[in-house]
Amino acid sequence: MMQKMQNQKVEPGKPSHLEQFARQVGIDDGTYQKFKDFFNLQGISLNLSKMRTHLSIEAKASTFAKVLRTNFVRHSYQGRTFFAPDAKKPPMVPQFLLNYIDAVTGLDNYSVQPTHQASFQPVASTGAQKPAADCSPQDQTLLPRDIAHAYGFDQLWNQGLHGENTTINLVEIDGSLKSDVQNYLSCINFKGSVTPVNVDGHPQDTLGESTLDIQMVAGLARSANIKVYQTDGSSNSVDDIWVNVNDELQKILDDNVNNANAGGTVSVSLGASEGEMSQQDIRAIDQSIQQLTKIEHMTVFVASGDCGAFTSGRYGDLSVSFPASDPWSTAVGGTILQIDQGQNRANESAWSDGASGGSCKNRWGTGGGLSRIFGTPSWQNQSGVKNSTSNGKRQVPDISAAAYGLAVYYKGQWGSVGGTSAAAPIWAAGMALVHQGLIKQGKSFNASPQVFYDTAKQNGRAYYDITQGNNLYYKAAQGWDYTTGLGTPNLADLYRTLSQ
Repeated sequence: MMQKMQNQKVEPGKPSHLEQFARQVGIDDGTYQKFKDFFNLQGISLNLSKMRTHLSIEAKASTFAKVLRTNFVRHSYQGRTFFAPDAKKPPMVPQFLLNYIDAVTGLDNYSVQPTHQASFQPVASTGAQKPAADCSPQDQTLLPRDIAHAYGFDQLWNQGLHGENTTINLVEIDGSLKSDVQNYLSCINFKGSVTPVNVDGHPQDTLGESTLDIQMVAGLARSANIKVYQTDGSSNSVDDIWVNVNDELQKILDDNVNNANAGGTVSVSLGASEGEMSQQDIRAIDQSIQQLTKIEHMTVFVASGDCGAFTSGRYGDLSVSFPASDPWSTAVGGTILQIDQGQNRANESAWSDGASGGSCKNRWGTGGGLSRIFGTPSWQNQSGVKNSTSNGKRQVPDISAAAYGLAVYYKGQWGSVGGTSAAAPIWAAGMALVHQGLIKQGKSFNASPQVFYDTAKQNGRAYYDITQGNNLYYKAAQGWDYTTGLGTPNLADLYRTLSQ
């Protein structure tokens, strides 16, 4: 995969047909022909994205070795074994092509596989025959109506905003059981659509992540179009699954080149420690998220991780999760939300399990901390966000939402799910409703993470400030913090502020 992006401005709030700008944004026909001439061996197929910024090239490893004048060998580093080009014979392309290449991925599998940012509590099977629709979740689990009332989603519902004509895009590396999804949708009287889109093949596993994301979004935006971009992320794969993830992001771009300002959002509940990712994968995904945000005006919400301040899973190793740490992503942390009998928000704290070692298993708590790769974005370089531990790097997370004790119907049973994987789609649904309302009023919207910080400066009540709890290293505090960012959504106030 190779890509190059130049800046292109599109005015928010107005229809855009980006294919007419593609030759300004990406490569022109002449340059594309040069790539085709270079990769002209039999058995190589090329596919240029509609934005003309992403070139997918498929061939056997032996063919790539021949064209790029390299060999693929196995390497060992810090206890990990991976394939990559021979350091003594690095891949070579002509200089006239090199100037157009921003990142090349797929030539190694150094990056660790993406981790789902969720944990599922086991549910014992009763063996009893289920009725046509089982709508009786476990006690003490949070339902969509609970979240909606606690965070003010229902106030937007009362204004006729249920996600009509908006699209919420989910990025998945596992599949879901149609019967699980249908049962859930029947219980909530869902009126939108759920459309799976296979990218680089279809998923082999049903691990619950895709199921969780679909149900979180459907329960809060009941008339939205949910597009589930899914790929094969099975654990026995020897390929770099991040290439597939980036192909999913590029497919979302392709599918929306003529629908760039429709208020859509993207939810990604995957991640890995920054230090366990290749620079090429990071660069490629960063470019895709930039394009989604800057050109197609989609807010990209990414779960901040479930191993507290230690995303690597090694207790004491301060690290954050990518792509949550990307400055074009809106990183979403997790909380423990408690409600009263009237479904009102009663108490909320940063989510963690108080662990002091052992294995993370996605249960240590909300991810947060300082990036080792990305500098501080301008919108974080301000009073109330800068603090005694700021060091000029990107701070994670930006915002947060409930990530503990959520009701999900999975493998024919209701269960309890936790993780920032739930928090990201909660925000993706909420922002889709906000965008829907702004569009109905004829107003523009800002898709970048900056909008959340600008809103906080204008109206401190747009978020519920979380001041209790920790992520095993950083403590929740008044204002922005490394556990829950700016806080959880007070969606009605957030919408009113942006409307003004």
